[in-house]
Amino acid sequence: MNRTIIYHITKEEEGLRIEQFLKRRGYSSQNIALIKRMPKSILVNGNHYYMRDTVSAGDCLCVQIQETACSEKIPPSEIPLNIVYEDEDIIVINKPAGLPIHPSMNNYTCSLANGLAWYYRKQGKPFIFRCCNRLDRDTSGLTVVAKHLVSSSVLSAMTCRHQILREYLAISRGKVSPESGTINAPLARKPGTIIERTIDFEHGEHAVTHYNLLKYENGHSLVSLCLETGRTHQIRIHMKHLGYPLIGDYLYNPDMKYIGRQALHSHRLSFPHPITRKHMEFCAPLPDDMNSVL
Repeated sequence: MNRTIIYHITKEEEGLRIEQFLKRRGYSSQNIALIKRMPKSILVNGNHYYMRDTVSAGDCLCVQIQETACSEKIPPSEIPLNIVYEDEDIIVINKPAGLPIHPSMNNYTCSLANGLAWYYRKQGKPFIFRCCNRLDRDTSGLTVVAKHLVSSSVLSAMTCRHQILREYLAISRGKVSPESGTINAPLARKPGTIIERTIDFEHGEHAVTHYNLLKYENGHSLVSLCLETGRTHQIRIHMKHLGYPLIGDYLYNPDMKYIGRQALHSHRLSFPHPITRKHMEFCAPLPDDMNSVL
């Protein structure tokens, strides 16, 4: 996907090599190496420049990203997409429960990635799938997808620096107590399975979840959870560790009396825009199947 990004050089940035400037803007070394190979990818005041050249205050630096490749293993499929926001750099989607993020061996054509491949093929645009916050198949809610290599790299770096706030809503049976707190319990793969995870204080990876009880109704707790880390099944395992597993969780609490999937929803995403640095915040309301429990 093609994208032209324009920067106006400030007095504080004067004298920087273009490569230095772009790294300060979050470009990775791999980004810079790929952009170097693109024709006329760097222009300053309309003239071709090299990465080693320096910029001056008042210069207009233009970076022209040209991507023609597509994700070859993601066949386009016409799948409805609930697009919350889209610009030249990112697309934010409210994913329904039951729709996987990626195609798999047993589900090759029905995923969010397949739907996006169709969406951009209709526009005649190449598309490489770069999802920045992956959700489990049965988790609903917001996910952000980068539209080119630079926005993907910047969002990935933001995730590592904990600059992306991810708030989830979950429902558990019973009244969660204590009503707020932090769960700090490392996670590891459960022996004998490639899917399930478990608490492992000796060999597990660092995992931290902050939670807060929002309300207690009809024998159920609606809980807000913010991730400090993003391990596989982190919220599902941490809530079970607390003693309040999510209802409908077929792996860790197969109680389908109230809902047919794990009651987990990606409710809010907040982060600086990867290119403009403007504050972005998106919310997705609780879906009907979770609302009906409360």
